[in-house]
Amino acid sequence: MRYSAMRVIEFAAAGGPEVLRIAEHPRPVPGHGEVVIKVAAAGVNRPDIQQRRGLYPPPPGASPIPGLDVAGIVVAAGPDVSGVSVGDAVCALANGGGYAEFCCVPALQCMPVPRGFTFVQAASLPEVYFTAWNNVIWLGRLAEGESLLVQGGTSGVGMAAIQIARKLRNATVYATAGTEEKLAVCRETGAQAAVSYKGPWDDEIRALTGGEGVDVILDAQAGPYTQRQLDLLKPDGRLIFIASHLGETAEVNVRSVVRRRLTLAGSTLRPRPAAYKGRIAAELVEQVWPLLESGAIATRIHAVFPFEDVRSAHRLLDENEQIGKVVLSVDPSLAQTVARSLPDGRN
Repeated sequence: MRYSAMRVIEFAAAGGPEVLRIAEHPRPVPGHGEVVIKVAAAGVNRPDIQQRRGLYPPPPGASPIPGLDVAGIVVAAGPDVSGVSVGDAVCALANGGGYAEFCCVPALQCMPVPRGFTFVQAASLPEVYFTAWNNVIWLGRLAEGESLLVQGGTSGVGMAAIQIARKLRNATVYATAGTEEKLAVCRETGAQAAVSYKGPWDDEIRALTGGEGVDVILDAQAGPYTQRQLDLLKPDGRLIFIASHLGETAEVNVRSVVRRRLTLAGSTLRPRPAAYKGRIAAELVEQVWPLLESGAIATRIHAVFPFEDVRSAHRLLDENEQIGKVVLSVDPSLAQTVARSLPDGRN
């Protein structure tokens, strides 16, 4: 392989995990405000699966290579970069391109690897914590002492949302999951109660809240869940969608939304500008990173796959059997190394 080349995971057409293949691409060159990271580990996320299936195309200007979160060492920096230097150990939310040996990302979207974390652990953080923060704290406006329902509490985003809500908002948290094992994990993660989405989950949550309902719901299902969730909200409640796995459309009682002053919102973080994501990164480092370093908040990694076995990683997510995050070991010599952060955040 040429020195200026790198290995990547690509796919020529939409399909199952079998369409994924290793290819050789030129190494990226950083532009204004960007850095290049030598990738030690990369997270595998639900949007990667949707992109492989042809359902989630990258936004204009983003790399067509899948992969939204990476951890590794900064090896190059473009003009107008501050706060990140060559040699720093970082994890970052990428706009794409994470399934590669080198990844170019806006410097604003980089965060120091939490003290005591390996690169594999750090790669499990960006996408889920950015998503949880953006939707629960910013869009959902979860306030001190309010209540939150997390649909799918053992996803990476779900586990991040549960812990953020409990540790930073002292919220009462409910969650749904599909098996007894997953329900137990929801409770271990911090949910005060967890119910099966295979049963009358809305009636069960309503009973648990004494008929009051909840202040905020974080959901990726939509479709037939939509009105049931609106009915479960307290007055002034907020329903936040991050996907629509059960259906893109729903019939909604608008009169009830107006009368009860409800908010229904959705978000896609990937097309947002670097400045927006950079503000989230700064708040995560300030408020969540100390809790990660102290162990008050934990990341749960279900499995680590070699870069060459990316198809198995995608099959696992296709089967929806994982609890927590799935990570690719891109550089085995670095992936399980503990990245030590100096007091100023540099390495």
